[in-house]
Amino acid sequence: MTVAVTGAGGQLGRLVVEALLRAGTTPVAIVRDPQKVADLADRGVEVRQASYDDPAALDAALAGVDRVLLVSGNEFGARVAQHTNVIRAAERAGVRLLAYTSIPRATGNPLILAQEHIGTEAALADSTVPHTILRNGWYWENYLGGLGHAVETGVLHGAAGEGRVAGAARADYAEAAAKVLTTDGHEGRVYELGGDERLTYAELAQVISQAAGKPVRYENLAQADYSAALEQAGLPAQYAAVLADADAGIASGILDVDSGDLQKLIGRPSTPAVEVFTAALT
Repeated sequence: MTVAVTGAGGQLGRLVVEALLRAGTTPVAIVRDPQKVADLADRGVEVRQASYDDPAALDAALAGVDRVLLVSGNEFGARVAQHTNVIRAAERAGVRLLAYTSIPRATGNPLILAQEHIGTEAALADSTVPHTILRNGWYWENYLGGLGHAVETGVLHGAAGEGRVAGAARADYAEAAAKVLTTDGHEGRVYELGGDERLTYAELAQVISQAAGKPVRYENLAQADYSAALEQAGLPAQYAAVLADADAGIASGILDVDSGDLQKLIGRPSTPAVEVFTAALT
């Protein structure tokens, strides 16, 4: 059985490749820039070059592939078309299972981040390729960009109110994807994936305090004020709006996933946030 991972040079894709190697499967790594995964090639991983915008390259990359993980792209506004290119190439290649990394509760998720996932899930539903939806919850690593500032100032800012986020380490979601790619019985399944810890931002600030060894408190802002603060900190306006919108979604409970699907797939509890933050601070 030949297993492939798209976006294998990215943060999640590389971790999936590593998880597959640990599981005894040597995957095909599909990347735009083979130089980014030269170390994987040195370890026996077959590297094939293709971008989501190049149907001919995708046809070549998926030739002979039985199962593939489509890691969602990062080019906002172009992702539905790009993902559809991969889906059509998988159809032409006769791929027997395509797993896609989506977002929790995609069918009714109002977040800006969710809209292209909704479009991709619709494209999968209209396709002939057997598929599995991995609705990945929040990564604890999503908070690392602001971690240093929170520790330095003693304040974690956000717009999540009392909402809870069921986060897990990126490697946990990678391990779940590897499990789906290497075992049977996942065709047609939709997995809502979230971690064991379902934290409010006030609790998240306490975890950061524990990791940093100094007090950090949470200060809640209105969504518009938080977006403005992110812009003032140097983030592009569009990205700031997406992050503030995500916090508003957390406030509404959209990322509070308690299905247990992640834990069932990986066979263990998810990685605690304190471990992720401690590792980032050391």
